Amino acid sequence: MFDLRLDEIPLPASKKDRDNLISWIIDTLCLHRRREESASDDGTFSPIHRILAEHLFTDPSRGYETRELAEELGLTPAAIHHHFARLVSAGLVSTSSGKGWRSYYLVGGSIIKAVSSMKNRAQLIHSQRLELLDEVWNRGKKVAMAIELPPDGKPSALIRIKEWGPLEDGENELSRFMADMGLLGERPGKEIHSESLSVKIFEMLLNSGPPISIDEAAKELKGAKPRVGRIMERFRTTGLVERVARTDRLSTALWSAMTSQHMRRGEDWMLKKGGFERLSVPNSLLKNLKKGNCTPELIAKALKGMKPKVQMLLLNLLGGRLPLGHRLVGMDLPMLKRKSIDDLDRILRRIEKVGELLENTMSDINPPQTLSGSHNSS
Repeated sequence: MFDLRLDEIPLPASKKDRDNLISWIIDTLCLHRRREESASDDGTFSPIHRILAEHLFTDPSRGYETRELAEELGLTPAAIHHHFARLVSAGLVSTSSGKGWRSYYLVGGSIIKAVSSMKNRAQLIHSQRLELLDEVWNRGKKVAMAIELPPDGKPSALIRIKEWGPLEDGENELSRFMADMGLLGERPGKEIHSESLSVKIFEMLLNSGPPISIDEAAKELKGAKPRVGRIMERFRTTGLVERVARTDRLSTALWSAMTSQHMRRGEDWMLKKGGFERLSVPNSLLKNLKKGNCTPELIAKALKGMKPKVQMLLLNLLGGRLPLGHRLVGMDLPMLKRKSIDDLDRILRRIEKVGELLENTMSDINPPQTLSGSHNSS
């Protein structure tokens, strides 16, 4: 079964260091876990690195049996089979069985062809899996807020592409989709159950236009805030969910900043450094602050004629901050699909580039042979 994990990491600095290029491929395809951030050998002595560097990428035109590599690498055939299975799932390696041991070989007999095959399969399966969202998307048309600010940073994409398979007990199509897209992490466990907290949170996002705060999700679903926060951040790494400033809560943020600064610094500071005079804030707000009966609703009504961007400036002058919320990326489903496909294509283009660089290094290891005796004497 095709099962590809992709971690978006920068291209390697050196274009000629073969070991670094292979390590980059291994890390990008999540072919092994790094137990330590910095290893003295940079992973070049790991079994998967040696399988690629000393065999598949050195002589891609032949097949390899687990038995022969086990003897050379000092591992059991089962351990070698495990690494080959990961390469087969990623679409780089294929396998054939004859009379003896199973043989593994690079797809197409070259690095470039193997990467091209993997790319085509990944793009097709990813676009097919995204079709499920057509059935569950229910965000409505009122998605954009009055003021749209850029997302609050963007984590490196961690994408999983897995072809569809039959459902198991406790799953539904949505929970399986989430597991296969990486929304449930590397090992979903009980979260793949159709009634799990992760699935419920994603259903909230599918049915909500405005961003959802962690507090709101935790309260509605009766989940612990730290756990809800971790789930939301895991969603972000897939590129399907973004974290944005809740500009729809602008009046509440202004109320909090005004009451706080009025109590701490007084009316004079509010007028001068707080921006009330500069931005022509209605005097009624100062009167209400002084009486202690100012509310977010009163602020929204008083500032109704003020442009949203000016209100944002006022919040900044008052030292206030907007709360953050999570939502699905894009204003509609086609935008979300396009964004997800673009994230995948960006990583695949990098893999293609590194594959071409690795192919070029082959000439240094296996220089073209000249035909002996090609000179004909007359």
